[in-house]
Amino acid sequence: MHTSPARPSRPVHASRTGTGGPLDRFFRISERGSTYAREIRGGFATFFTMAYILVLNPIILGSAEDKFGEQLSIPQLATATALVAAVMTLIMGVGGNLPLALAAGLGINVIVAVQIAPLMSWEDAMGLIVLEGLLISLLVMTGLREAVMHAIPQPLKQAISVGIGLFIAFIGFVDAGFVTRIPDVANTTVPVQLGTGTLTGWPIAIFCLGLLLTLVLLARKIKGAILISIALMTLLAVVVNEIADIESWGLTSPSLPDEIVAAPDFGLLGQFDLFGSFGQISVLTVVLLVFTLILSDFFDTMGTVVGVTSEAGLLDERGQVPGLGRVLLIDGAAAVAGGASSSSSATTYIESAAGVGEGARTGFANLVTGGMFAVALFLTPLLTIVPLQAASPALVAVGFLMMTQVRHIDWERYDLAIPAFVTIVVMPFTYSITNGIGAGFVSYVIIKACLGKAREVHWLLWGTAALFLVYFAIDPVEQLLGVK
Repeated sequence: MHTSPARPSRPVHASRTGTGGPLDRFFRISERGSTYAREIRGGFATFFTMAYILVLNPIILGSAEDKFGEQLSIPQLATATALVAAVMTLIMGVGGNLPLALAAGLGINVIVAVQIAPLMSWEDAMGLIVLEGLLISLLVMTGLREAVMHAIPQPLKQAISVGIGLFIAFIGFVDAGFVTRIPDVANTTVPVQLGTGTLTGWPIAIFCLGLLLTLVLLARKIKGAILISIALMTLLAVVVNEIADIESWGLTSPSLPDEIVAAPDFGLLGQFDLFGSFGQISVLTVVLLVFTLILSDFFDTMGTVVGVTSEAGLLDERGQVPGLGRVLLIDGAAAVAGGASSSSSATTYIESAAGVGEGARTGFANLVTGGMFAVALFLTPLLTIVPLQAASPALVAVGFLMMTQVRHIDWERYDLAIPAFVTIVVMPFTYSITNGIGAGFVSYVIIKACLGKAREVHWLLWGTAALFLVYFAIDPVEQLLGVK
């Protein structure tokens, strides 16, 4: 789900292939130089490239606890993830007529699991996701979404993506047990260590093998590399578990299920409280958390939409995405759907480029991708046997892919490079995406002001930096005012 820079648009030449029937005319398949065969092939390619989210999202959310120690059901999460991906991908295909698939966003689900859920109940946390989606939709309709995008310097946008990538990779290492926290004891020189001091046990071996396999497949540019690695390592884990009888794999155990096909469990649908978070934490914290969610969704979607449509040669003569307003509105609705189903905010996936690479040029490809996600609704037993050690290499790989954005930052421009660096390092070091964004914004504004370049800072950034200053200083301010 990482973003990539847009490539120069290639003009689409009309083709005489196609039946000229109603579907062809509705999706403009022949007009865009495509065929049914290409669209179908592209739809399958996109699904198999991004299907890893059906495993990762339930594990990321299901392994976290809310403020009250409650955990979400992994089978129910798998159902909700597949349902939202299927419905929203189909809507994007019909409503946006672009080969852009949607599913739960990596990065946003980490924010929910690591930062938001520990502060409130799961219902309240998912209510914030719904609220974020509604606000994004409102920003689209008022034109403010583009205004906010233009206000934030490009290096900071790229730094946010890089920082989230490092954060996700760190979580992958921790979840697999490759990296563990060192208890607060005397003479401890570092906060984390390799394994328990050394790497031991079959589960860690599965992770290491899976990570190497994933990286090799990526280096060889094998399509579906992440999904292939997850599948093979899960199969190996099942075999090892049967032979060695491992005591504990963590959250999920690679034991063969009694059945492969099962009726979907929709128990999480509608389990959200839109304004419940305001009773759990301060209004300022709620505002900043929602702002963080919006920023993550903003940059991921904008970069993905422009990048994929440019790769497909679908940008118009002004370099703009056709029907951008509809596309962004559907993306906002996907965030609402994700929160309402407790599967976290859904967003547009850069893996859609795999379908474009196979020839997809229209929303018809989404009918295939969405249909495959619908089939996955009935395969929950297979999805829930994937151990963390087989899935975590995907987090590290996605972290690498997001990290590649760092090459676009001008490191010679210190007034931009320093805030970008602060953004990148604060996220994993403080285990908080919000902290990274806030530190980057505050440092950017202060450095610009001290260099006599305050006029270069958009007023939206001044206001945001002020909010983050209050956020960082809330404890001493409360003490000073005698609130605590």
